[in-house]
Amino acid sequence: MHIGENVDVIANARIAGEGRELLAHPLAARDGLFDLWMMRGRIADIAPARAIRARGAVLDAEGAWVVPGLWDHHAHVLQWALASTRPSVEHAGSAEEASARAAEIAPQPDGRRVLSRLAWALWTEEPTRAVLDAVTGHVPTYLLGVDVHSVWMNEAAFRREGIAPTESGLVREAIAFEVIDRLDDVEGSVADAAHADAARRAAARGVVGVWDLEFGENHAPWRRRADAGWDALRVFSNVYPDGLDAVLAQRLETGDPLSQNPLVRLGMLKVIGDGALASRTAATSHDYDGHPHHRGALAVTPAEMAELVARAAAGGIATTIHAIGDAANTAALDAFARCAVPGRIEHAQLLGATDIPRFARLGIDASVQPQHLVDDRDLADGLWASQPARPYALRDLRDAGANLLFGSDAPVSPLDPWIQMSAAVFRTDDDRDPWQPGQALDARTALAASTEGGSGDPAAIEPGAVADLAIVGHDPLAATRDELRAMPVNATMIAGRLTHVA
Repeated sequence: MHIGENVDVIANARIAGEGRELLAHPLAARDGLFDLWMMRGRIADIAPARAIRARGAVLDAEGAWVVPGLWDHHAHVLQWALASTRPSVEHAGSAEEASARAAEIAPQPDGRRVLSRLAWALWTEEPTRAVLDAVTGHVPTYLLGVDVHSVWMNEAAFRREGIAPTESGLVREAIAFEVIDRLDDVEGSVADAAHADAARRAAARGVVGVWDLEFGENHAPWRRRADAGWDALRVFSNVYPDGLDAVLAQRLETGDPLSQNPLVRLGMLKVIGDGALASRTAATSHDYDGHPHHRGALAVTPAEMAELVARAAAGGIATTIHAIGDAANTAALDAFARCAVPGRIEHAQLLGATDIPRFARLGIDASVQPQHLVDDRDLADGLWASQPARPYALRDLRDAGANLLFGSDAPVSPLDPWIQMSAAVFRTDDDRDPWQPGQALDARTALAASTEGGSGDPAAIEPGAVADLAIVGHDPLAATRDELRAMPVNATMIAGRLTHVA
């Protein structure tokens, strides 16, 4: 079968995730194989393999595992698409090494050099603009921070952007977001092609939907793609505070289609509550280790958070708040509590013990990116070891009844749910022991958190369910770390229509 075709029957499949209890059904074949029948985009029936004669378009799973279609609940799709075209300096261990790498890169057609994944927070010495200027000359040069909350720029770049240069060459948070938005301001045809490529890569990993939290005005481009026949992924397009009034004026509510194409819908209002660990801007209740009197900062006041949540809720728009440090998470939870509305928190990386049970009590989803805990373990040990709050407390959140939603924050980590699941379950991706193994999740919770409803309301493989499905090569509930990370995906489908075939 081919991409775009509708599947009538998935034959000879094993069931993974919610719905797995079918394996114990008294009528199930001893080999545990089932046939799944689809009709009008939903699972119409599930029967032991070969019990009913298959008709129509049959996709033979050949004993592979069927899982619910996977979601990335936090991605910056255009940034992810463009990041693959930009050289990485992730492994540069110093300002001199990163600068030398930048100087080797030929300028883009627009005259700028743009590199990605700068991890300057791990350096023993702080970056300076002088080091970058010395080797990059008059070519505007930009090194995007690995957390996308900072950009290291030479003097030529500051001059081009009309920004007063800093001694360090670093710009962070709001200024960094503005610079990145300008760097990503490509022609519509280029952006659409990049999104199509990103969608193909996502579908090849079993992804059927994404929450797109891209900066800037993102709804018009998504309407354009939707009207042009976008069919690769389900998309929720979020809005930032500077675009909230326009969305309210259109009387759009969370979940409403942005056009006649039902695959592209309005997401949430996203409020940025603080910064990030790697840029040392996450708001914490205690000093960063090695940086006396430094606790990051809130990007908006608690009162402003609550006002935005209330304004959005009055118009039928849900809110998600970016909160990484424990002080930011407390402020975000307080904002939702003051407004008496449910919502979502992005990242929730450092949490006070008394805040963890508030997620479930207030109906706040924890939208987390498990690969960050693997990537950030050295930073967390170096900068947050003395914090009384708990970093990456996924197990504590689960045990307290919070609904976990997994995402990637792509391009910060790859748009690949299997990598996120592996990080959550095994808490390491190299030869080191698991980091804080007491916070590891079981594989079933990790898989559920990667579906549309999250761990508290996971997608199930059962009659009547939407036929958003993937067929994979290993049992994800029994896979090893490396098997999870490199999970073979044989096919992906949205409402029974193939979006990927290996």
